[in-house]
Amino acid sequence: MAANQFGGDRAADARSYDARSYDPMRNGERVLPNDMLAEQSTLGGMLLSQEAVAEVFEEVRGRDFYAPKHELIYDALLALYSRGEPTDVITVTDELVKNGKLVQAGGADYLHTLTSIVPTAANAGFYARIVAEKATLRRLVEVGTKIAQSGYQNEGDVIDLVNQAQADIYNVVSAGGGEDVADLSIAIDDAVREIEAAQSRGGEIVGVPTGFIELDAMTHGLHSGQLVLIAARPAVGKSTLALDIARHAAIRNRQTTVVFSLEMTRAEIAMRMISAETSIPLQNLRKGTINDSDWAKFAQVRSQINDAPLYIDDSPNMTLVEIRAKCRRLAQRMDLKLIVIDYLQLMSSGKKVESRQQEVSEFSRALKLLAKELKIPVIALSQLNRQSEQGGSNKKPEISQLRESGSLEQDADVVMLLHREGLGEPNHPRAGEADLILAKQRNGPTGTVIVAFQGMYSRFMNMKK
Repeated sequence: MAANQFGGDRAADARSYDARSYDPMRNGERVLPNDMLAEQSTLGGMLLSQEAVAEVFEEVRGRDFYAPKHELIYDALLALYSRGEPTDVITVTDELVKNGKLVQAGGADYLHTLTSIVPTAANAGFYARIVAEKATLRRLVEVGTKIAQSGYQNEGDVIDLVNQAQADIYNVVSAGGGEDVADLSIAIDDAVREIEAAQSRGGEIVGVPTGFIELDAMTHGLHSGQLVLIAARPAVGKSTLALDIARHAAIRNRQTTVVFSLEMTRAEIAMRMISAETSIPLQNLRKGTINDSDWAKFAQVRSQINDAPLYIDDSPNMTLVEIRAKCRRLAQRMDLKLIVIDYLQLMSSGKKVESRQQEVSEFSRALKLLAKELKIPVIALSQLNRQSEQGGSNKKPEISQLRESGSLEQDADVVMLLHREGLGEPNHPRAGEADLILAKQRNGPTGTVIVAFQGMYSRFMNMKK
């Protein structure tokens, strides 16, 4: 009967599984979601074909199996496959004997039973997805129980409890990834794959490109898990620089980007981007003094950028918890590639703290953890303290001048300090230039990149050679 059920095509399998409803009560006791037949069929397919092992590995991990013995068999199959050895009943039995786990895995007869359940390995990936779905449901039950318990116990700050609950819910969906702990050989394999991928690209940008050629050459783009700080004195142009990077990522490279602005409205941000894209002076857009040719230019550009994957959130009094929750939702809904927050000193934790410095320290650490959790770069803007204003406008800023927190320098992977000599002096020889000072880069060189500043169009540009 089992063989007939699992021997059909994928559509028939789907219909048979959809028709089965899960009964949470068994013999009067509540049982966590599971599907033993799907687990057995998955392992049976893996025992019949090495190709099925690779296909199943993309869908599930050992911890996704409900039966402990199935996890042991899966781990043995994976160990053999990673060494390039056959993955049949004989080799798996030998592997389990060597590990002293054959009896726990059900014995050799049980392995033969698994192969008899399925006549072909063709649908192993389909069965594996069912196993993964049941594992997700079990994690959901566990997280729901944990959240309910934390609510009843009422221990700790409410904001912290809400944020932890959101993180746990996000992890329910994202828990299908690789194992958290990996030995050095696995880490080296990962590094070799990245090196080979970089070599095949022939020097192309690896991360999210900023649009500034020399900066990208030094950083190879903004990488997943990075916290990137852009810092400057007020009115130097850090918001403009951040929007330039977001604009380049979303419009030029079609990479999903979200901008959280605690300083400007979404209309102001859009107006700046229109000016930068159309070369219509920002002041003209604000005053409404644009002619027919400008309208035609705007209409042409709008058709090109209207569907760019760029999202703007200008919610007032935005807290860190809200930002993290929105980022997690966006990451689940779409392939989010870049987060921009303008700016750190305007954020609120939503709770009482001992000092503002402590609060900003919490922000920087939380944003670094968010970048690692979602595996995307986070750009956070920050002001420099008043020490940076001593010595005149021509004095270049230093990383030690980050305002309100030394932990910003510690948590950030990349720190860019924006500097414009002769700020407010139209006749200064460098009036149209700006320095992007790469003051810190955890995995690369530091230095200064000179770019052109075109304030009337609200943009920075690559310098013409």
